[in-house]
Amino acid sequence: MPSCGHLRSVPKLLSRRKRVPASSEGSSLRRCLSTVDLVALGVGSTLGAGVYVLAGEVAKTSSGPSIVLSFLIAAAVSALAGLCYAEFGARVPLAGSAYLYSYVTVGELWAFLAGWNLLLSYVIGTASVARAWSATFDQLLSKKMGRFLGAHAAINSVGLAEHPDVFAAGLVVLLAGLLSFGVKESTMVNKAFTALNVLVLLFVTVSGFIKGDTSNWKLREDVLQWAAAHEAGSQSVADNMTSAFGVGGFMPYGFTGTLAGASTCFYAFVGFDCIATTGEEVRDPQRSIPMGIILSLLICFLAYSGVSAALTLMMPYYLLDTMSPLPVAFEYIGWSGAKYAVAAGSLCALTTSLLGSMFPMPRILYAMARDGLLFKPLAKVSRRQCPVVATLVSGGVAALLALLFDLKALVDTMSIGTLLAYSMVAGCVLLLRYRPEPSTWDTPVGKVPAVQLWWDHLVRPPPHPTPRSSAVVVWALTAVAALACALSWVSAAGLPCLRAAGAWCITALALLLLGILVAALLIWRQPQSQDKASFMVPCLPFLPVLSISINTVLMARLSAAAWLWYLLWMALGFLIYFGYGIWHSTESHWPERTGPRELPGIGDREVALEPCGAALCPSAPGQ
Repeated sequence: MPSCGHLRSVPKLLSRRKRVPASSEGSSLRRCLSTVDLVALGVGSTLGAGVYVLAGEVAKTSSGPSIVLSFLIAAAVSALAGLCYAEFGARVPLAGSAYLYSYVTVGELWAFLAGWNLLLSYVIGTASVARAWSATFDQLLSKKMGRFLGAHAAINSVGLAEHPDVFAAGLVVLLAGLLSFGVKESTMVNKAFTALNVLVLLFVTVSGFIKGDTSNWKLREDVLQWAAAHEAGSQSVADNMTSAFGVGGFMPYGFTGTLAGASTCFYAFVGFDCIATTGEEVRDPQRSIPMGIILSLLICFLAYSGVSAALTLMMPYYLLDTMSPLPVAFEYIGWSGAKYAVAAGSLCALTTSLLGSMFPMPRILYAMARDGLLFKPLAKVSRRQCPVVATLVSGGVAALLALLFDLKALVDTMSIGTLLAYSMVAGCVLLLRYRPEPSTWDTPVGKVPAVQLWWDHLVRPPPHPTPRSSAVVVWALTAVAALACALSWVSAAGLPCLRAAGAWCITALALLLLGILVAALLIWRQPQSQDKASFMVPCLPFLPVLSISINTVLMARLSAAAWLWYLLWMALGFLIYFGYGIWHSTESHWPERTGPRELPGIGDREVALEPCGAALCPSAPGQ
């Protein structure tokens, strides 16, 4: 039990930062991965369920043919986050991803929140892809497996699946055993299946544009009303009802439907951040991690945009199958033989996606357990230098979720955790780039009003970062987060007013956007650190601020049920952290009088590169 003295020091414990050694040669993990391995890992993790499952569901229920724009919006948000991950991957080449980045920048509590959010994202991603694999295989069997389980093991409970998916759970357990053998062996299998995945998606895209019909992007509302009435079994009221499939055209559900689809399609781009968890297993992490993230996002965007366009051209969006859209679409256009080839190829692609989803989970568990925030046995490494206990435990939890839970609820909950982790990484980039040097202190100024000090700091910022300029950035970033939350509330709660062009909601929206812009300009006026990395986010601070704002708006569009599941997950996390992690953190074992906390390569390594984006954006003071 913690003593009273320990309890009084809790605020200090929550804000302690991780001291990262200047060299990571003593890592327990094996450095054996190349840039090609990382690109294959990112693409394989991403190109799976997003195409083979969510494309049909989102097109039918949320976006229609404008799912192409939904994927574009989701890709843009992911790209903003990807740039932030790429910079941290170049600066901190260790296992842990957003968890580690938050730990070395803002403190332990925020690091635990980031790591716990990542675990939520990865475990749900694994369960979702496993259920997609099972559904696609069941489609090949004419849904015999689903009908049997539905008849003999039905589950009638909100938030749970219609029946337990034993096949999906068994698949997760099987692949967890494969991953426990070692990282190099797993990536070799991943590269082979990723190549097959890309070939299948290329075949789907070309076939869709050959056999597609552009009239499927221009359906009339009366056709949709008849289709909705036919599906409801009440054709006599078709002329008097509002269509359940929207109003027709390219955006049948309106732009709000496209945005709602983007919130769900964001799940399709989650895979790229698994690259950031491999920092201790890459031969040249400073170069390979940024390149792997950027190339993976580019390849995935091209694949998603092509396949989603082809799918909605091949058949009307309201006829799409929500579980296995591509095999059904090929059967619809008369290529019955092709549907089996696509289904077999999609199983290979989903296998790759499943491997990519399961790969980062144990790395996050391993990093958190090694730091003492989770239970120490999870940090055990096998003779093949693989986090074997974390791999098997995370696989077991994902198998349980795949067995019992509903896919849509899982995806929405996962999106919350991922968006929050992305926002935290974006904020950490800002704090890192504007933090003062360890030896920099403000010059004594005597008794001058605080308002004048801040105004002088804004009008005449110092040439180098100081504690006060760093404080300005912290307060401005806090204002951005608060304004973004208000913006998301206005955009969601005031939607009817916005559609009617109401003055109050338009004014409120404009004021909030103006406030975010002012806060971004205030950050821009502050001097940046002169430390360089092999990759740096361009257009600072505008891209990270934009990433945080968009992430917040997308989170507000997710369902209340998803938020309830998320809050339950976070409650469990706080119970573990305050009951165990805060008292067993390895940071509490460092001597109190230690030198400044340095990130690897900051202050002791210079890279002959100009700051990225210097020619694209106005130069901030101190750049």
